[in-house]
Amino acid sequence: MSETAQSEVFEAIRPRLLGLAYRMLGSMADAEDAVQDTFLKWQGAEQASIVSPEAYLTTLCTNRCLDYLKAAHRKRVDYVGPWIPEPLQIGTQDDPERDLERAQSLTTAFLLLLERLSPKERAAYLLREVFGKSYPDVAATLGLSETACRQLVSRAGRHVKDPAARFVPPPEHQERMLSAFLAALESGSPDRLSVLLADGVQFQTDGGGKATALRRVLRGPEAVGKYVARILSRLWTGARLEHLDINGLRGIAVYDGPRLVTAMTLGYSEDGRIDRIYNIRNPDKLRRLSRPLRHDPANGALWNEVCDPGI
Repeated sequence: MSETAQSEVFEAIRPRLLGLAYRMLGSMADAEDAVQDTFLKWQGAEQASIVSPEAYLTTLCTNRCLDYLKAAHRKRVDYVGPWIPEPLQIGTQDDPERDLERAQSLTTAFLLLLERLSPKERAAYLLREVFGKSYPDVAATLGLSETACRQLVSRAGRHVKDPAARFVPPPEHQERMLSAFLAALESGSPDRLSVLLADGVQFQTDGGGKATALRRVLRGPEAVGKYVARILSRLWTGARLEHLDINGLRGIAVYDGPRLVTAMTLGYSEDGRIDRIYNIRNPDKLRRLSRPLRHDPANGALWNEVCDPGI
């Protein structure tokens, strides 16, 4: 295979690798690095011995992500405050049903549930349940038996069992709730907020020690409502707010002048109330939010809007 053909094959598969790596790592920066490392290994591979480029590249990328997860675990111990996955601006498509399907495996709540899994459980679960790989393919990718992979997926499924984590209400409901949330925040009234919040609502902020942020998770309508109405409303006074699609759900980008300082995304209980509020303030995690991405729910691919995904 010529060098040009080799690059073309890789570029056609790159969006699917990026979609896998982001879900594995919760960081687009690390995902891009893992995919680039995969490309470098692909360039040095003996092409004649590769039967399926996609399977080969998926294996390379998955194993590179497993290496990253080992290092990430050590870094996470020293992380300041709650950790939230890096937010992505995911562009909407023309088909509302596909948009809902698109969002289910990208919500912040779902990505946080994946954090409960061991690295190999996470890889097996994603490959099987999100990317639709057969058990023989999953086993070949992870270098394990099919029986072991079935056990990993089954065990992961018991941990990732919160149905609300992948619940995505219709876009019009999200927009109504977001507008009502902002109106209640502007009013400074905890009572107006309380009717929007689920009984188990949680509020968490990720500043990573690089921006002012709560270092604990607030729980319950009373604590969350008071904080949002009395503190967040004051902090956001005078800020420019922009509605964005963040990880498959409507969210808010908060600007201090030209500078993006916060990305807020919500999660919903199955009755449609707000049960999660995520505020990402770590500037390292906000750098890519202005760069819209597209997602193909059929194969999990992620790609830059300005690029032809080749799929």
